[in-house]
Amino acid sequence: MRLRNPFASLCAFGLGFDSFMGKIYVIGHVNPDTDTVAAAMGYAWLLRERDGLDTIAARAGATNPQTSWVLKRLGLDAPLLLTDASPRFESVTRRLDTATPDAPLRDAWEIALRTWGIAPVINDDGTPYGIVTGASLFNLISRKIGPHPRQQELPIAEILDTPCRESCKTNIPRFQANNRIRDSLNRILREEGDDFWVVDENGSYLGVCRQRDLLNPPRLKVILVDHNEPRQALGAIQEAELLEILDHHRLGNSSTHIPIRFTVDIVGSTSTLVSERIEEAGLSAPPALAGLMLAGLLSDTLILTSPTTTERDHKAAERLGRWAFIRGAPLAGETVLSYGEQVLHASSGIDARTPEEVVNTDLKIYEAGGHHFAIAQAEVTDPMQFTEHLDGLTASLESLRERRALDFAMLMVTDVIRGSSRLILSNEPADLSDLPYPLQPDGTRLAEGVVSRKKQLLPVVLGLLER
Repeated sequence: MRLRNPFASLCAFGLGFDSFMGKIYVIGHVNPDTDTVAAAMGYAWLLRERDGLDTIAARAGATNPQTSWVLKRLGLDAPLLLTDASPRFESVTRRLDTATPDAPLRDAWEIALRTWGIAPVINDDGTPYGIVTGASLFNLISRKIGPHPRQQELPIAEILDTPCRESCKTNIPRFQANNRIRDSLNRILREEGDDFWVVDENGSYLGVCRQRDLLNPPRLKVILVDHNEPRQALGAIQEAELLEILDHHRLGNSSTHIPIRFTVDIVGSTSTLVSERIEEAGLSAPPALAGLMLAGLLSDTLILTSPTTTERDHKAAERLGRWAFIRGAPLAGETVLSYGEQVLHASSGIDARTPEEVVNTDLKIYEAGGHHFAIAQAEVTDPMQFTEHLDGLTASLESLRERRALDFAMLMVTDVIRGSSRLILSNEPADLSDLPYPLQPDGTRLAEGVVSRKKQLLPVVLGLLER
């Protein structure tokens, strides 16, 4: 008996992960603020409109109260939450055609002719039963024929009428689609088989993946906006394929394997840079999206009053307002000033948040002079809020420092009306004893005229740590 075995060799079957590999995620820093969300959504839109790319705006954490208010005001959904760039099982999964356990083997045979030589067998409830492979088919034929010569004349039709369940390999490892591949590498390498189930959280069949693809999964394609330091990026950024960086902060980037487009410019917000590129392309952003980018710009520059503000930011505000304030749009009738006041009011205040939320919402991690530290910032319109919550904020800042294993931590509470800040320090190092901000009776420091963490406070701190 001569049997053409479709399981003996691989078919010309490409995995074709185009749906995964073609996507490009545009994402800002962890603890996202309004500018980082606006820049991600605005730049993703531009790349789709101008270049036809399959871009998806993403965020690396929960939106803060201000950003949530702006999105609701404009009728926009928050971008996709993406906290980790490590490849998941879903990225190498193929949802192959299936047979049932009681179906004749010929059904599995037909499926295997169209795949890489395997046929998934699925129970009626959607859970995996087993996989028909070349080895499992050989075992079935061996059982059917045995050592007796006359049984070697067994018709192939009789073999193909055998229920699939009799030719299945059933001890196939299962992995959830949203699990990280790297967490299961040791188990994958220990397994003798090359094919694995991919299931959902309920254990239902989603597809099959191969060991060789798990050992070399496609990397997530990522564009970073509003940051360039790895410590401020989403988790496992080193496992992603970094395509571009668009930012307005100090340099703190890590090396890349290949050249990338890298823009760091001296403006008050990344939304300014995105709006300039939209105009250069001869496009205008939809009113709601323009309103979001305007909110990001006005938030980062404190309605164009921050020392980080440039003439380009003023032009960007005019440009975005022209696109956003049209008749029938969500912001119709507003002005840059009236809208900016609403945006700042949406974030100002710490009464409605726990001290833990205050110190963790707008937090950035740095390294300098051998110190690993964090600076958080919160905004208020009533300085009495600071006094009332000082004890809780101090305790939460110390808890943050211990939890993150930081050398020291700082909270900058900015009065956006009076243009000054109060500083709380946890485990203040001797290097910062010369901070030019006088100590107050309550142990905090008063930073008159200081409202920008990026341009005013951080350079002073870095100068003292690195001297």
